[in-house]
Amino acid sequence: MESNPDHPVLRVRFLEMKLKFLLLVFIFSIMISHAAAFDPLDPNGNITIRWDIMSWTSDGYVATITMNNFQMYRQIPNPGWTLGWNWAKKEVIWNMVGAQTTEQGDCSKFKANVPHCCKRNPKVVDLLPGVPYNLQYTNCCKGGVLAAWAQDPTTSISAFQVIVGQAGTSNKTVKLPKNFTLMGPGPGYTCGPPRIVPSSAFLSPDRRRRTQALMTWNVTCTYSQFMASKNPSCCVSLSSFYSDIITPCPTCACGCQTQKDCIMSDSKLLQEEGINTPRKDNLPLLQCTHHMCPVRVHWHVKVNYKEYWRVKISITNFNYRLNYSQWILVAQHPNLNNVTTVFSFNYKPLVPYDSINDTGMFYGTKYYNDLLMEAGPFGNVQSELLLQKTKETFTLKQGWAFPRKVYFNGDECMLPPPDSYPFLPNSAQLILVKFSTLVAILLPVMLSIQ
Repeated sequence: MESNPDHPVLRVRFLEMKLKFLLLVFIFSIMISHAAAFDPLDPNGNITIRWDIMSWTSDGYVATITMNNFQMYRQIPNPGWTLGWNWAKKEVIWNMVGAQTTEQGDCSKFKANVPHCCKRNPKVVDLLPGVPYNLQYTNCCKGGVLAAWAQDPTTSISAFQVIVGQAGTSNKTVKLPKNFTLMGPGPGYTCGPPRIVPSSAFLSPDRRRRTQALMTWNVTCTYSQFMASKNPSCCVSLSSFYSDIITPCPTCACGCQTQKDCIMSDSKLLQEEGINTPRKDNLPLLQCTHHMCPVRVHWHVKVNYKEYWRVKISITNFNYRLNYSQWILVAQHPNLNNVTTVFSFNYKPLVPYDSINDTGMFYGTKYYNDLLMEAGPFGNVQSELLLQKTKETFTLKQGWAFPRKVYFNGDECMLPPPDSYPFLPNSAQLILVKFSTLVAILLPVMLSIQ
């Protein structure tokens, strides 16, 4: 009876084991998602959505929704953010200023005044630049583009006004929306539940009067590259003055799923009109390469002076349908604590931990090279940096001169394996010389013994 799989006792034990296994899988998945969302180079980075109720109406309220990008080196590029949530009851949006919902939904039950949106789960997007003045709101109308906080705090904010109906009309009766989502512009962001916080305070233009919101709640959204894509979106190649070897990006570094749809750099299709026009689904059109990455970062150790050394950084775009405005490059190297000059990029050190200064952020100069054009003859930007040597640590051996990590637009790039890095040619020769000297000494001795 005990060996019978249909025995009641065995069935209970089997169910217990199955439940324990499922519980472990669930806990493990939560741990992975939280670990993936944590960025050691930007431990406090997030996008905070603040919902301020400014006044009550007969059937709801008027609110200002502000989105702050507190991520140091990750922006939201074109085509911009999309914010969504689920209403707790049967709320509707009567009107919006500075943004709009992507769909109106079914508003057929309204006869006189038709709401702006009747959907239970509205999706909101920013307005484009140049909209009429009466549709604008403070910090709106940038096409959903948000700069990184360390790059430009003044353009890392977006805001709009919303008039909500069929909602609560007091702090006790209003219900908080739930299930917030943020696309920036693709997946990768996870938003927590809304939390009521102390009401926001506002100063009058002359800064002599202080007012506050009637009610405020915050939503915090964090980014995970693991959730955004299973493959990297950039790769790194390496070279140096002391070696003829150029270490390329790893093969299929960004996955080779799009290899069948790529296009050769000398293809006649590139002459067709509209080939560079982005698609609504943001599907890339990549140049055929062995790595199949949209972006490649090349790190070249250029010169070794007595007290300084020089590096050239080149960024190349292989996507024919996308250019990168306000791009950001982040590199991690122990000698970035002694950067002397960066010649044509802007540079800002990232110091998330006071005791460590090994990470720097590079970005383009406005109206000069802050736009990385689509793939082609103009699809690259480059700069050089001069670093002062730290005598205790500086060396050209064992790949020390190459970066530890590289990020482009907030996503980590794939580096080549360390054993493929360019190596010092004299190190191998030195080993051979020592070996040949040893043989020359020992050979006569061995012959004399015989």
